[in-house]
Amino acid sequence: MTRSILITGCSSGIGYDAAHGMKRAGWRVFATCRKEADCERLRAEGLESFRLDYTDEASIGAAVDEVLERTGGTLDAVFNNGAYGCPGAVEDLPTGALREIFETNLFGYHELTRRIVPVMRKQGHGRIVNCSSVLGLVPMRWRGAYVATKFAMEGLTETFRIEMADTPIKVILIQPGPITSRIRVNSIPHFERWIDWEHSPRAEQYRTTLLKRLYEGRGSDRFELPAAAVTAKLRQAVEARNPAPRYFVTTPTYLMNAARRLLPTRALHWLIGRG
Repeated sequence: MTRSILITGCSSGIGYDAAHGMKRAGWRVFATCRKEADCERLRAEGLESFRLDYTDEASIGAAVDEVLERTGGTLDAVFNNGAYGCPGAVEDLPTGALREIFETNLFGYHELTRRIVPVMRKQGHGRIVNCSSVLGLVPMRWRGAYVATKFAMEGLTETFRIEMADTPIKVILIQPGPITSRIRVNSIPHFERWIDWEHSPRAEQYRTTLLKRLYEGRGSDRFELPAAAVTAKLRQAVEARNPAPRYFVTTPTYLMNAARRLLPTRALHWLIGRG
């Protein structure tokens, strides 16, 4: 029988490549997006696509119901991928912005997963794959909101994996570093909505660093890989007989994982600050 996977955040970047890549690999793919216009575009490209907005509990439930109706009540894998960033110094980050980003980057993952677990228990197998980040391993300046969601996801996923060890459901993390995507561009509206940088004590730092990074196209990062690199690890995560708990993507993720284990905290933060 054809294996099935539900993927979130498929409008661009990692999710878009994963949807097409997994379909080419023979999987039945349910490619979800937050906006119906993006779903229409994906349907025109031959994908099964419908809305799933992590901030809208009703849309999560409707998406799960749609999948189960189409498959006759089964689903082999879920790839929780949709996320966004809200750049800015932690001292300038309103609590409302933090609440909002957690709704998408963590709470939505949790809600979708809880709805799928009973299906996987009943069928006797399943894979839950969560897309974390190198920023789930180490922090980085200006990315406090995103880092907080990924650190939280790491903890929740690790706990969930331990708890599910007595079931046939495998819980897996994928941790990309710099990947070609629209996450920088997509973060700009959130920055403009929430961060009053001109009245920040760090206004000059914003001008000379973050604003240039946000608004000026600088080309690819030195270690940047295409989204297909994540899709390759996703295939391993859902097709391996005994998948690894974590799959790293890009050189910086491997390096930062080693550095956080080997270096004292001050040395690690000095190294990150240099980057």
